[in-house]
Amino acid sequence: MALAFTDSNFENEVLNSNIPVLVDFYADWCGPCKMMSPVVDELAKELEGKVKIGKLNVDESGQTAQKYRVMSIPTMLIIKNGEVVDQIVGAVPKQQLQSKLEKFM
Repeated sequence: MALAFTDSNFENEVLNSNIPVLVDFYADWCGPCKMMSPVVDELAKELEGKVKIGKLNVDESGQTAQKYRVMSIPTMLIIKNGEVVDQIVGAVPKQQLQSKLEKFM
């Protein structure tokens, strides 16, 4: 199961993480976000310990979404050592997301 990232825990959970982090920026009302949710949860389970995977609700944590200029959702950022190293916008197949993550593990 993916973690829940918020404005208040983002720095500690994501920026200070010692492993790469996938942040899924989503909203409850977003259709493509709902399609990606089971994929993100599966990858969180499969890659546990290698990559930290979590979701950030843009309606509840808009400050972080603004900081990273998230204009459309779903947007997924891969963050390593506190820096954005890759970005995926829109719904993508699980294999595509997994191969991007594996580059940073």
